[in-house]
Amino acid sequence: MNEKLKSVLSRLHHDRRGSMAVMMAAATLLFVGIGAVVVDIGYLFHVRSILQASADKAALAGAQDINCCKNSPGKAVTTAISYSAVKGNMNADPKLNITMESGYPSLRCFTSTGIPCSGPDSANGIVVKQQTDVPVFFARIFGSSSLPISVTSVAGKGGAVQPADVVIILDTTGSMNSIDPSCSIAGSTRLDCAFAGFRALLAGFSSSTNRVGLMVFPGLTSAAAAAQEYDCSSATPPKSALAPYNASPVYSIIPLSNNYQNANGTLNTNSNLVKAARGGASGCTAGVTALGGVGTYYADVVTVAADYLNANARPDVQKMIIFLGDGDANGSEANVGKSKVNNQCHQAITAAQQAKAKKISVVTIAYGAPTGTKKDAIPSCTTDNAAGISACSTLQQMASDPKNFYSDTVGGTSACTSAANPATDLTAIFLQIVTSLSGARLFPDDTM
Repeated sequence: MNEKLKSVLSRLHHDRRGSMAVMMAAATLLFVGIGAVVVDIGYLFHVRSILQASADKAALAGAQDINCCKNSPGKAVTTAISYSAVKGNMNADPKLNITMESGYPSLRCFTSTGIPCSGPDSANGIVVKQQTDVPVFFARIFGSSSLPISVTSVAGKGGAVQPADVVIILDTTGSMNSIDPSCSIAGSTRLDCAFAGFRALLAGFSSSTNRVGLMVFPGLTSAAAAAQEYDCSSATPPKSALAPYNASPVYSIIPLSNNYQNANGTLNTNSNLVKAARGGASGCTAGVTALGGVGTYYADVVTVAADYLNANARPDVQKMIIFLGDGDANGSEANVGKSKVNNQCHQAITAAQQAKAKKISVVTIAYGAPTGTKKDAIPSCTTDNAAGISACSTLQQMASDPKNFYSDTVGGTSACTSAANPATDLTAIFLQIVTSLSGARLFPDDTM
């Protein structure tokens, strides 16, 4: 081999530029691949966040309608679907083909949340599962054109309760002394049963954020007479303490109060509100009585309660009136005055509408409310001139929202029913009112 050829071969042997080029090509391909995967992973996370957000919205919306509607069980499921990201629904994304997993949304009864499952849905929670196949771009060099993503969202009743100032208006006319054979308390009167429900509300309605007051109708002649309704050392008010409706009666028994619970959530038996509700300590016989004697007229007490809330409720909290009675206004001219003797049921509806206009929610509970009008065999609202008005329909129209009308069809009148609310006895009704004030909230996916 001549010297020239040796020189050429020697230079080729020592020249590393070719191998470096190969290594650079390989490294470039590796970095491109990593970059492609990073881009695709970023897109996958983006899609997953969209999917999760819409699933959360669907679950929260559905949870609001759990047990909402007596005649529409399962409405929570249809509501959840309508808020989902599935094509054609409220949160659909035109760039993604999102579907609901088979069997979902699914209603559940979670035992760990402390919220009852009673009602047409027999549930207190809902689970939503959405899925989609996400197209990948650069990562196709690894042989995959799409990747599946699935998300789960669990929600239910039991969210934070918006603070509220609530005035309970209770019918204490003579009819409340009659026995209610269907009450959960054997041998109890209607008033006993009403207060059992009221105490259930107080037990479930946190006093750390809420205040509750109590008014009754008919009213009393003085605040001193009202105090006898909760003073354990005094006799209950005599009949002479009862004031006609046209004699400026005292309707308020207990002003807005937040001392009705102990620190551990049990009822404070030393609270005047609890004592008025017949929940005082052993040996305390105090409690509101049904004196009766001046008929039934309640438009004025609704107005008084609304004015009281406007003047005394805290700013930026819910203001609410909860009215319980049979709704049959029938006061005589001697007890209500000439100017108010006619159209007493319509006067109550007007008073409730005026309260609503002042941003006060009005909740009505029909307890033995007749459905007959003045011309029927079992009449009601006999002072009203307009045809078609009954005690039951009066209470329905007084409610500031159809969901705010409840009816005890067990111990009350089976014909007067609430289409919106499934609870049918007083204790269950008061508990449902507490639950209705609770918003929905998200739960962990492993909630049991």
